[in-house]
Amino acid sequence: MARETAAGVSARTGNDATGAAADLLRVENLNVEFPSPSGGWQTTVQDVSFSLKPGGSMALVGESGSGKTVTSVAVMGLTGATGGRIASGRIVFDGKDLTAGTQKQWRDLRGPGMGMIFQQPIRSLNPAFTVGDQIAESVRKHLGMNRKQARARAVEMLEMVQIPRAAQRVDEYPHAFSGGMCQRVMIAMVMACNPRLLIADEPTTALDVTVQERILELLRDLQEQTGVALLFVSHDLAVVAELCQQVVVMYAGEVAENAPSEKIFFNPRHPYTSGLIGSIPKPGLNTDRRLRAIPGGIPAPGTWPHGCRFSSRCEFVEPGRCDVAHPGLIRIDGAAEHDVRCVRAAELSLDGVTV
Repeated sequence: MARETAAGVSARTGNDATGAAADLLRVENLNVEFPSPSGGWQTTVQDVSFSLKPGGSMALVGESGSGKTVTSVAVMGLTGATGGRIASGRIVFDGKDLTAGTQKQWRDLRGPGMGMIFQQPIRSLNPAFTVGDQIAESVRKHLGMNRKQARARAVEMLEMVQIPRAAQRVDEYPHAFSGGMCQRVMIAMVMACNPRLLIADEPTTALDVTVQERILELLRDLQEQTGVALLFVSHDLAVVAELCQQVVVMYAGEVAENAPSEKIFFNPRHPYTSGLIGSIPKPGLNTDRRLRAIPGGIPAPGTWPHGCRFSSRCEFVEPGRCDVAHPGLIRIDGAAEHDVRCVRAAELSLDGVTV
């Protein structure tokens, strides 16, 4: 896997044609809160910032509970639907501050502006309607097509995501499709309105390895064909290496490291990032070698340590320094686009991908 990961990173970073284009998406100092069991509001995502250019690809990575999905749901304007709220910060899409607008403006943007593929696609599809009807509903609402045009568009999109016999299967219900095919239907539904941003939240989690690869290949093909920007949410760094140009590593509700993929994988500067890379299975290891593991788990919101939130799990922790004050993001060695939240980042030599 190490060789495959290295090759994937080089391929993705070597073909970045976004240049100096203006950002399509810019998240600035985002803070998201949810009701606390003890009353009041509890911060779950804190001071998150990143940007994505048109046609670019970025990954939000980290363990479960790191804040990846909460951040992506906030970008879609669905935080309120999940019981939370955006407490502060800005989400700027195509130059417009969505957090300063109305929910109707955000709702109208979903479809032609941005779309999201959720985890477990079978739960996102309505079992009472055919897949064709569900795709057609979106294009009729956002593109103003009539029923005949919308049905033709549904067939076209099923063909685009490589579902065999699309003209016949458009009239079938979700239960007639496998997990991988349901995921293709979801991608077809999202892409039917030609969005400029596609958010994919763990789109391959419930699929077997061979189906995962086909879905990832489909996402790569769609990016090349349509120029859609991709925000990919995952805990699987091996997958991210094959797909994304930029990586934002999240931990305990905040950004731990943000850099181009090549820098993240070959020269990580945060111990958490290095630990994630070390946990990737690598072919060719001796059978007596064990995978690296990060001890413990992510602290829950409300129990975050006073200092570095990773300090209780970090093998490089320095008492009296790492646990004194909460560290901010710093730019490493003046390198462009490489930020890390670690007071020891400049003095540590961490393990990355080796070839």
